[in-house]
Amino acid sequence: MKCGQVGVIFGTKDRSQEERKYLKWVFAYLLLLSERRGPHATGIAYLKQDGEHGIFKRPLPASEYVKDKAFIRTLVKATGGTTWLAGHTRWPTQGSHLDNHNNQPILVGGRLIGTHNGHLTNADELFERLDLPRFAEVDSEVIFRMADAALSDGRIDLAAFKKHLALCRGMMSAVLASKLDPKRVIVIKGNKPLELRYHPEHRAIAYASDPAYLDVALPPETGWAEIPTRAMSLMTFDCDDLPDFASQPFRLAGGRGRAGFQRFTGWQIQPDEQDQ
Repeated sequence: MKCGQVGVIFGTKDRSQEERKYLKWVFAYLLLLSERRGPHATGIAYLKQDGEHGIFKRPLPASEYVKDKAFIRTLVKATGGTTWLAGHTRWPTQGSHLDNHNNQPILVGGRLIGTHNGHLTNADELFERLDLPRFAEVDSEVIFRMADAALSDGRIDLAAFKKHLALCRGMMSAVLASKLDPKRVIVIKGNKPLELRYHPEHRAIAYASDPAYLDVALPPETGWAEIPTRAMSLMTFDCDDLPDFASQPFRLAGGRGRAGFQRFTGWQIQPDEQDQ
């Protein structure tokens, strides 16, 4: 019951070809390292400032997947203006990996892209209860359908989204973004692992489900620093100012959460309200 999420969130910056190549190398390396978390299927997606996106996924382990020319073509398209590179390695829990609709990243409604690690035990019930459309068997789809249903003027209404998340039972961490709001990436660190690192010169965040993968790909001498995060936190990263991100707690059904809202500036916690 484990999958691998990896990715790079790009802060706004004019990058040289060499710098873009390095960040793509980091992404690809993390994807390969994550194969052991999900050897049955692999996929990537990119999102750009103008809403352009691309997704390529196949029922293959990462070591075989990266040999496909379509993987290279997809990565090449992630040029200047890219805000997010998302990767996923899948270990199936619901829905066969041989049906590519069940593999990730997932695009719903033509506008919401996301990846998920975990398993929601009441996904089938939630699709029916919330009257959400469905195209796959995988439980992860319900998270992104709920986010899509919470879109307001193209932006995810976090209050509405959190109300839907509170209905979910099981385990999850996820990363998602709206094509209509492509410079804002939502990172959900729930009760499944997800670790993040930031590089001030590159103005980029790299993340992975296993911190050991980040330690291998991004040793301390390379200038990447850990971003302090808490479990059961919903974080919003704006590509125009990645260090100044907002974090708020959320709940899952049957779980305990924390109230309040926090803003992080330079990775120092600045509470806007008291935790209750």
